[in-house]
This record gives sequence, C-alpha cells and structure tokens, in this order.
Amino acid sequence: MKGITISGLRRFNAIMGGLHLIQGIVMLFLATSVIQNIAEFTPDITQFYLTFSQQTQSLEVTSRFLFELPFGVFVALFLLISAGAHAVISLPKGLNAVYNADLKKGINKFRWYEYALSSSIMIVLIATLFGIYDIASLLLIFIVNAAMNLFGLVMEQLNSGKTKGKVNWGPFVWGSIAGLAPWIAILIYMFGTGNFDMVPWFVWAIVGTYFVAFNTFPVNMVLQYKRIGKWKDYLYGERTYIILSLVAKSVLAWLVLFGAMQP
Repeated sequence: MKGITISGLRRFNAIMGGLHLIQGIVMLFLATSVIQNIAEFTPDITQFYLTFSQQTQSLEVTSRFLFELPFGVFVALFLLISAGAHAVISLPKGLNAVYNADLKKGINKFRWYEYALSSSIMIVLIATLFGIYDIASLLLIFIVNAAMNLFGLVMEQLNSGKTKGKVNWGPFVWGSIAGLAPWIAILIYMFGTGNFDMVPWFVWAIVGTYFVAFNTFPVNMVLQYKRIGKWKDYLYGERTYIILSLVAKSVLAWLVLFGAMQP
C-alpha cells in the first residue's frame, strides 16, 4: 500500500474542503429559499436577570428578548467553516507551508482552531433544539466546548515527537471532562419532564449520532499516541481526522437541519 505523503494530504484536504463547501451551499439554499419550516425556525434568544418588584418588594428573575437565531444559516455555517479551514491549508497561496511544517512535528494547529469554532456552533444549535435559549447558558456551552478542542491542541504541543512511554495525557483527560459539561446541560433539559417515551425520534438520533461520531475523534488521538498499527505514522492519523470530520459533520449537520422541521 502506498504511504501517505504531505503533498497527498494537501490534495486530500482540497477534495474534502470541496465536499464541505458543496453541502454548505446546498444547505444554505434549502434553509433560506426552499424549505419554509427551516427558514421560519428562528429560536428567540433571551437574557435572564434580576429586577426589583415594587409589588412584592423583592428581587425577581425576569427575562427579555435579545434576538432571533437564524438556525438554518448557522447549520450551513458549520460546514462552510470547515470548507474554509481546508481551503487555507491546501491552496498554494494559503497557509499550506505552515501546515506542512506542523505535520512534520506531529501537530496540526488549524484542526483544533477549526474544531473549536465549528463544533462549538453545532453544540449551541443542538442545545437550542432541546430548549436552551438563555444567552448566558449558550455562551458558556460555546466556550467550554471550544476549550475542550483547544485542550487537543495543547495535547499535541506537549507531546510533539514523544514516544509511547512518555506521552502526557493530562490535556486529553481535562479536555474530555470539559467536553461532558455541555451535554450535562442538554441532558438536564432533555430529561426534564421524565417522560422519556415522549422524546421525539430525531432527538434520540441527534444524541446518538453526536455521541458515536464525535467520540471517534478521541479514539483516533489515543491510537495515534499509543502508536498502534498504522497510527504509528502521524500522517495516517491526520488523514483519519479529515475523513472523520467530513463523515461526522455531514451526518450531524443534515440531521440537525431536518430536526428543525419537527414539531
């Protein structure tokens, strides 16, 4: 079998970026011009705050409307951000030289920056499907999820060039803990009524897809740093990340988009 090369990865990134771009454009078109249910699904984002009630002479929690979230547009943006990230590291006049130099060190900074942005947008969108509309909660979910991905960057920075026996697993552990936080909030909303049989099918589908698809990313990292089989070559793990990104993001994006059409 022919080995994976850095030049081959550049072409592979260009192809995968194109697939992300095509899906993102189609999704944007559907969400703004074709499927009315998606275009009309714009959750009201609110802010909770304390105010003094003259009637009860006490502090009371109240809320106010901030803005409508263009849900379908942001689902498309999830894929378009990935397309842009693939473009900047694969185009000759982009950041390809930096990407190539980092791969030789066993690092890909661009991957983690892109994941921190795109996956955080997706988890916020999923949170709104479960009824989390509070701006403070959504901001915290976004930031914690971004931090989880940046722990992945720190993992690579600390372990660049190290062998199996010297791997520092600290960032992997802390990142995994951070990644659980948004899902704790989502599951609290999901199981709030206790009537699990009334949870719509698409809700279970989103949770299951996200859990299975995105848990393959840390598995890939473990295989890389355990240097198991083909993962002894960092470039093999990099190529796997690229494939996982396309498959997981595509399935989840379409599932979430059409989830917005449900009652």
